[in-house]
Amino acid sequence: MSLEKAVEAIIKEAQERGEFDNLKGKGKPIDLSAYFETPEDVRMAYSMLKEAGMVSAEVDLLNDIAALKERLTTTYEEKDRSRIQKMIREKQLQFNIMLERQKRQRSEK
Repeated sequence: MSLEKAVEAIIKEAQERGEFDNLKGKGKPIDLSAYFETPEDVRMAYSMLKEAGMVSAEVDLLNDIAALKERLTTTYEEKDRSRIQKMIREKQLQFNIMLERQKRQRSEK
């Protein structure tokens, strides 16, 4: 049996057991805007770094933002919610500045 067929069989068995039924975000579109806003050559470099177990500052920021958003869903104290929302805005701003800097550097070349 080829590797491809073996993998397909494993996936099919997992589907039959319902292991994909309750995945986070099921039925919702995947937000790929950050991916496509990143220049293609930079995405390739990020991919190589990821394979090596390393992540860029941009990826770290996106992970931080996601973690803060998750934390926000379980925070009910208004003072804490405001603080977390401020942190999200600040990290989003840092991320946007990084992307804008990359776009400018690309256009200067």
